[in-house]
Amino acid sequence: MDRIRITGGVPLEGSIPISGAKNAALPLMIASLLTDETLTLQNVPRLADVQKLFHILANHGVDTSFQGKRSGEDQLAGQTVDLTARAIIDTCAPYDLVSTMRASFWVIGPLVARMGEARVSLPGGCAIGTRPVDFFIDGLRALGADIEIDRGDVVARARAGLIGNRVRLPKPSVGATHTVMMAATLARGETVIENAAREPEIVDLAECLIAMGARIEGHGGATIYVDGVPRLTGARHRVLPDRIEAGTYALATAMAGGDVTLEGATSEHLERPIELMQQAGAEITVTNRGLRVRRNGHGIAAVDAETAPYPGFPTDLQAQFMALMTAGNGTSRVTETIFENRFMHVQELVRLGAKISLNGQTATIEGVEELRGAPVMATDLRASVSLVIAGLAARGQTEVSRVYHLDRGFERLEQKLSRCGAQIERLSS
Repeated sequence: MDRIRITGGVPLEGSIPISGAKNAALPLMIASLLTDETLTLQNVPRLADVQKLFHILANHGVDTSFQGKRSGEDQLAGQTVDLTARAIIDTCAPYDLVSTMRASFWVIGPLVARMGEARVSLPGGCAIGTRPVDFFIDGLRALGADIEIDRGDVVARARAGLIGNRVRLPKPSVGATHTVMMAATLARGETVIENAAREPEIVDLAECLIAMGARIEGHGGATIYVDGVPRLTGARHRVLPDRIEAGTYALATAMAGGDVTLEGATSEHLERPIELMQQAGAEITVTNRGLRVRRNGHGIAAVDAETAPYPGFPTDLQAQFMALMTAGNGTSRVTETIFENRFMHVQELVRLGAKISLNGQTATIEGVEELRGAPVMATDLRASVSLVIAGLAARGQTEVSRVYHLDRGFERLEQKLSRCGAQIERLSS
């Protein structure tokens, strides 16, 4: 099993290209099930989760082909992929496929919308807390699908097609918004999705669906309007930059010190994280290349953070921000409001010398003068990269094991950091 070794204490200097967003690429790939024409996606990241979804979509009959790189193109740039679901050969997504990645459950929306039926395994639990699919099921039922649970599978049928309706989500779930919006594009009549998620990845999917011929308004707000059409066509769409990756490297620069340009990053998707990082002492400016992050010679101020749905502080940056706060001057508090079990990184940060105490969903961090390198273990995707961030500033060597979590969401992390001077390498067992 691979490990990552980091020798801390080296400021970061240079530039890091920001990959396409995993959380946008996955639903965009799933949207290929809605049409028998080719959907071309640019800037698709090379990630383990993306590769898993290619395999899952192939099970349904999606043909995938990769376009070659242009001469002189950055080797860290995303890939261009053609996805063609000319014929759906299987409307079943079995447990052995769905269990490897929760987002694959979202295929239920396009399958029942286009084919009138779908059988998709319940995805089960998650290391960072339960994520029930009740919102997905209730949303599809509101569109006229008959749904039953049979031996751990969700069976959805709408032989006469889906019918537009008003769907109010109990909370702004990103996955449920993706699923209901995709299904509604082929439903008869208008669908109104209330209390919809507002994340940039929702907007990105909506813009792609519009390019495919869907009629969608209000995306980016709390109410989305979808006027169904008989069929969708192919399209060409570029995956938006990954705001979580950009925020992660910004926090890494704030932790290690230095001066890094995050190429392609957009400030409007990171307003709250940027505000908190600036309060902590990082200098962040918008340039024509992306975002420039600097911290040279100044201490890190202790800042409180609380996760919230977009446009609030994202839960996917909580662990990374906590890593920064371990070096803060004073006491900070990080409160997690989205997932009930997303503090598994705390004990691993403590192994590096951090002082953190937990009380329910709030972590209190007493900043320390110095972290010390040690062997640590990744427990999930975001927790794993928080250990890398801490290791960049720790004295001595830090070894992070179980880094397959990192490969799910960070494209070529070692190469990107090492080209900015970080002493980081992957060790194969």
